[in-house]
Amino acid sequence: DYPFDLPMGSGGASGVAIDSRGNIWVLQRAAAGQPQLFQFDRQYRLVRTVPDLVIGRLEKGHGIKVDGQDNVWITDANESIVLKISPEGKLLATFGVRGKRGDWDEAKGQRLLWQPLDVAFAPGGDIYIAQGHANESPNDAELTPGNHIGAARILHLNRNGKFIGQWYGNQIGPGKFSMAHGIAVDPKNSDVWIGDREEYRLVVYDRDGKYKKTIAMRNLMCAVAFDPHGNLWVSTGRDGQLLKLDRDGKVLGAVGRGSGIGTGQFIEATYMAWDRDGNLYSGDTSVGRVTRMSPQRH
Repeated sequence: DYPFDLPMGSGGASGVAIDSRGNIWVLQRAAAGQPQLFQFDRQYRLVRTVPDLVIGRLEKGHGIKVDGQDNVWITDANESIVLKISPEGKLLATFGVRGKRGDWDEAKGQRLLWQPLDVAFAPGGDIYIAQGHANESPNDAELTPGNHIGAARILHLNRNGKFIGQWYGNQIGPGKFSMAHGIAVDPKNSDVWIGDREEYRLVVYDRDGKYKKTIAMRNLMCAVAFDPHGNLWVSTGRDGQLLKLDRDGKVLGAVGRGSGIGTGQFIEATYMAWDRDGNLYSGDTSVGRVTRMSPQRH
């Protein structure tokens, strides 16, 4: 069903995240003057709207996650920033420089991002920022000499936001990726899973960025997530499905009724979250609604 009352006439709901108290946060793409970030309680009642005065006008609101302290993290792909927001809706930190794309070069004191799309957290609190939306323009190489001209990359920070390392996709070959559209950390071993959307593959590294394996898939890999039981899931975008996988990429099950705007359908299924009752929620980047799917009861 569709339990959230989002503003009519706004854009797609790009993602949903749930904190430890069961509050549900929704990031929606919207025109200037329209709200973009919402907090609902467990009964789906609107608790808080975070205004532009706090987060600014997002050019392409993309991913949303909640960390272990219930802080909300949102990414703006086009403005190349990641925002950390308190459970009360206050801005705590900004990673990157709004409107300026480029490399994070710790030695130079240059801390820029390139199309940040998603964020994931390791059990110890380390932060991974997935960047690179297929080298979309504008290409800001002339503004930040020496950058990698939009190559997809993963930035690894500690729980306090201090630089640990990063690695680049560079598109082709074992261990490579052309887009880091989704990212998740395996709760069992802290491996980092990357959804390389347009290449129809999952790419897996260990916690320190050492390549482990690539899994070829038959669908767009728009988002990657682990449910509360440690099961691996992906959303397949314009196929309109969410797939449950084993660690070798074998499909164990699928939900969603394909591409479209009908009941249970998606134009582009994307970032997922689960509540304590086992309900699965997913946004749709092209439709202003969040879909709730309930587990079967026997």
